[in-house]
Amino acid sequence: MRPSFHRDWLVPDWDTPGIGAVMTTRAGGYSAAPFDTMNVGMHVGDAPVAVQRNRALLAEAIRAAPVYLSQVHGTRVVRLSTADVASEAAIHEADACVTTVPGIACTAQVADCLPVLFAAPGAVAAAHAGWRGLAAGVLEATLSSLCEAAQCEPNQVQAWLGACIGPRQFEVGADVLQAFGVSEEESNTSRVKPRGAGKWLANLPQLARDRLQARGVLSVSGGGWCTVEDASRFFSFRRDRLTGRMVAAVWLQG
Repeated sequence: MRPSFHRDWLVPDWDTPGIGAVMTTRAGGYSAAPFDTMNVGMHVGDAPVAVQRNRALLAEAIRAAPVYLSQVHGTRVVRLSTADVASEAAIHEADACVTTVPGIACTAQVADCLPVLFAAPGAVAAAHAGWRGLAAGVLEATLSSLCEAAQCEPNQVQAWLGACIGPRQFEVGADVLQAFGVSEEESNTSRVKPRGAGKWLANLPQLARDRLQARGVLSVSGGGWCTVEDASRFFSFRRDRLTGRMVAAVWLQG
């Protein structure tokens, strides 16, 4: 039976038996403004009791145990086991996780960065991909770990891109272009577009999609929501600074 999610939460367009996935929005939780209402971030200044209630609500809705990471915009991937479920704290400093254990939910917390969920035969993974982690290879590292865990090839993997800062809002400088190996002369593409005065607009979902497809992932969906532009639905650090965190989660159903 499909879990009962809040009607506003995002659900990947996968049709894969035995795999569940969801991304929360602002709606459905217990936090007060400016974290209203479904904030899952313990580190943003929200009341811990409210965050705990929100996390418990998510676990009940998905019928799985989410494991939260201490995210650092890096490329480290951790393999989750039943031992990780025992702790409420973020016990791993990493930006991606993989599991082959049913009932454990891999998660990525975001408020503008891109969450990417992966599904493979017998294994799932989640990655937190801001531009630094994306440029450094967090998606490639996650894909490699997932394929190793599932004993599969990239063309057997599905990837879903959640809500993040959109291509009309993600203004960047030359340092971001350099990180992705894009010269200023080549900076008018689907990935980046010039905005004038040494600024560009970067398309984070397209950058992620290109990197996944270059590694052989054939099924990449999602990526059509902008956290900055839809203030009523999504948290956005760039827009609000003091705000909550959403979570994207994926799990093997027991």
